[in-house]
Amino acid sequence: MLERSELAENALAALHDEGYARAYDARNLTHRGMIFTGGRVAQSLDGEWNFCVDLLDTGLRQKWFAMQPQPPAERSEPWDYDPFMGEVVPVPSNWQMLQDKWYFFEGGSWYTRPLDLEPDPDGRLFLRVGAASYDCKVFLNGAYLGNHLGASTPFFVELTDHVRPGRNWLMLFVDNRRQADRVPMQNTDWFNYGGVYREVSLYRTPQAVIRDMVLSLAPDCYDRIIARVEIEGADSARLRIEGLTEVEMSLTDGVGEIEIAASPRLWSPEDPHLYDVTLTAGADQVRDRVGFRQIQRRGTEILLNGSPIWLRGIAVHEDDRDLGKVTTEEDLIRRFDHARDLNCNFMRLAHYPHHERAAQLADECGILIWAEIPVYWAIDFPNPATRADAENQLAELIRRDRNRASVVIWSIGNENADTDARLDFMSGLAAHARAMDPTRLIAAACLVNHQTLRIEDRLTEHLDVIGINEYYGWYDEDFDDLGRIGKNSSPDRPVVISETGADADISPEGPAEGLFSEAYQAEIYRKQTATLAGLDYVKGMSPWILYDFRTERRQGIYQRGWNRKGLIAADKTTRKAAFDILAAFYAERAKETGS
Repeated sequence: MLERSELAENALAALHDEGYARAYDARNLTHRGMIFTGGRVAQSLDGEWNFCVDLLDTGLRQKWFAMQPQPPAERSEPWDYDPFMGEVVPVPSNWQMLQDKWYFFEGGSWYTRPLDLEPDPDGRLFLRVGAASYDCKVFLNGAYLGNHLGASTPFFVELTDHVRPGRNWLMLFVDNRRQADRVPMQNTDWFNYGGVYREVSLYRTPQAVIRDMVLSLAPDCYDRIIARVEIEGADSARLRIEGLTEVEMSLTDGVGEIEIAASPRLWSPEDPHLYDVTLTAGADQVRDRVGFRQIQRRGTEILLNGSPIWLRGIAVHEDDRDLGKVTTEEDLIRRFDHARDLNCNFMRLAHYPHHERAAQLADECGILIWAEIPVYWAIDFPNPATRADAENQLAELIRRDRNRASVVIWSIGNENADTDARLDFMSGLAAHARAMDPTRLIAAACLVNHQTLRIEDRLTEHLDVIGINEYYGWYDEDFDDLGRIGKNSSPDRPVVISETGADADISPEGPAEGLFSEAYQAEIYRKQTATLAGLDYVKGMSPWILYDFRTERRQGIYQRGWNRKGLIAADKTTRKAAFDILAAFYAERAKETGS
């Protein structure tokens, strides 16, 4: 523990130093530290962690992370918090869902747990945090190892040089406070959950470690596969694609790329075929299941494996009435079952990266995915730090999911006003995504110009697919304006209606008719589907939304802290009338388009 002189000095600084947090904002835990985890054995750190909310950042001020276990009777100074005993919470979880007193808490919280480890002179040790909202600072045995920004992407910390024999103490300080320079910033329309809400794991590797492995069809080809690997500490690797090929790869400065002659069975929603892939470099080995397909744009068409496809979709949040933002296998399976019942071949995962298991299941069941980062509404576009945060979240999402055949669209944002600063920011993100992954389409959910009733966002020139969020008949009361937009607009690339819909409160408190009634929502869906079916440049839609979801913003008498636009209520069981209307429309579209 801290010595008496250190305690006195620390107590004085804790009261008077308002620059206390600067030393703990390295922002060094980024996509560059990621390792490939497919096929690796994970040591789970899920379970009970000691926990304390810390509204005033007292833990950073007083350096709680430097404290060592000591029985209370032997202490020479009183402790404001004991990291080693007291209240515990499960990981993964959101603190809002654990106690009523934490429901609206926004601030920092401390998580602590022991690690019984032995250093391995021939190996390396990595900590992986699946997601922690939003700023997560990592300490091991009193040493600050770095912090990660972003509520929904995974990050890694190498612990190799910081582990001591026997008992080690890992501490995470997780802060979900909204700030103007974050991505997203203060003003959003989904619940601001906090905590370590995805799995936490340890991975042991040899000295040579496989950092990355990416496979795809070569551009415009169906008989060539491109494989690219990044390996630290090796000069060669062996790649095996079960049933297709096995090749040696040479590396230069840890990077290798090869083009392989092979004609794989193509992945599609009708035939979601996956190949088992193994990459070996020295003593290290990883595995994955990869599908091969082409997704392209030609004029206003979206082509999957060379054939036009109409995206019959639905949007979904990562939200649960009982678990908050925590995702379970059962919940994901139910989500895809409901999508199939809607006759969907497409899903928009809004407004942030969802759990990686979502895209893995989509690979297996044949659902196309729009994956997104939360550049949402009024981001601080001129701020270089905000841009760096957004670029890193995008890079972490792409590195995590770019072997998933189901992911066909990277979305770089949602509903931003068309300004010069925003255009520079967003076009830069589009270029960043293309540089990292030229095999997928780039989109953003844009706004129409309500004065001219046209699609004319300048960002569209940098996109492959124009997402349009429109709520005619709901927020825009003149439904006929939707038809006028259709006539006034002539985009040269495909449009996907990325949001549309209306709230319906089907609880006993809900109305029988008019706004917020089930009947009104159903009528909106009838009118929307009839109008959109006649616009030839519209190549898909993902109405808002599959399930009702929690949001602080919505406090009307029929909302009561929830967005009620779900086709299914918050119980994820009770379907509203609009569900069957959309399912019937999609069944007809599938017949008409053959896709």
